[in-house]
Amino acid sequence: MPQREIRVLVVDDSAVVRSIIADSIAATPDLKVVATAADGRQALEILDSVQPDVITLDIQMPNMDGLATLDAILARRPIPVIMVSSLTKLGAEITLDALDRGAVDYLEKPDYGAKTRAALREELPRKIRSAASLDVERILQIRRNRKQRRAEAEKAAAERHSPLSPEEKKQPGPCPAELANKCIAIGISTGGPPALAELFRALKPPLPPIVVVQHMPPSFTKPLAWRLDALSALSIKEAAQGDVLQPNHVLIAPGGKHLQVRRVGDTVKAVVRDGSPVSGHKPSIDVMMQSVAATFGSGCLGVIMTGMGRDGADGCRAIREAGGYVLGQDEATSDVYGMNKVAFVEGNVDRQIPLDAAAAAITLEVRRLRAPAASVA
Repeated sequence: MPQREIRVLVVDDSAVVRSIIADSIAATPDLKVVATAADGRQALEILDSVQPDVITLDIQMPNMDGLATLDAILARRPIPVIMVSSLTKLGAEITLDALDRGAVDYLEKPDYGAKTRAALREELPRKIRSAASLDVERILQIRRNRKQRRAEAEKAAAERHSPLSPEEKKQPGPCPAELANKCIAIGISTGGPPALAELFRALKPPLPPIVVVQHMPPSFTKPLAWRLDALSALSIKEAAQGDVLQPNHVLIAPGGKHLQVRRVGDTVKAVVRDGSPVSGHKPSIDVMMQSVAATFGSGCLGVIMTGMGRDGADGCRAIREAGGYVLGQDEATSDVYGMNKVAFVEGNVDRQIPLDAAAAAITLEVRRLRAPAASVA
């Protein structure tokens, strides 16, 4: 039986960009452009009649911008929406808002060059097929549940304490010296920014150094780091060459670069380098985790979270073979149970946990790393 075509609605105020995206889709046998729209209002007018399976949606449009259009679409039907974002600070910030609101993925806005068009013909069909397979209603419910839990937690915290200033939130107090010789390595992809926000809101010092690979292009990881830093008691930044790994500090791998760690004397420093994609990605979770395992050995805690594909499965194995421990986000709380499923099925995850229990599980395992011979309740 022939495979059913995936129906795509392309929404962008630029006729050139609409043409580039539509041509890339038309060149793929199992995809079909059922309509194009120049703005959000036009997209909503034709939505019910064209019945798309996936929508590509520009962020910055006249009449009705991408976020307002996204909200209106998802209020009407749980359709997978891929945001088309410019590689700017503003574009990245709006894209992160869109992912919080229920968009399932994003695409760098194509320019007019032949190289970009060639890359788009590989990347866009993959993203559309992946998006079409997602249960968007389930993803939206996960978002609603997180929002409700967060509101309840913030209300309870406000009733117990007076609000802390940003400066007070970054004062962790005494930090055990042995934490500098441990490390937490986190790998995450599709559905990652909202999940990382949930995790880093809940994590509290003292903790070992943390390194994170979130699959993202250049220009997106710095705004992600800023956003996470603003809501966390930990200090979070995009990694730069030579950054020293420190307790209570988090380094996010820069988009388009691999992140590794290297021991230099009494310290461990970040190595940010170029290179070919590994496991289909740059930055690669496998590259980062294998480096952390080689440097920290049994002092390493791996965390593999929501995402498509299998990046991270080999890195999780390297951590366990070095004597470390690996936590995996469970299926019920993952936007996409992909990378974490592969790692678990291949036997590279010690324990699966729901996202809302991840901070407590990480804190417990850090206590075990600090005192492996002791009984930790």
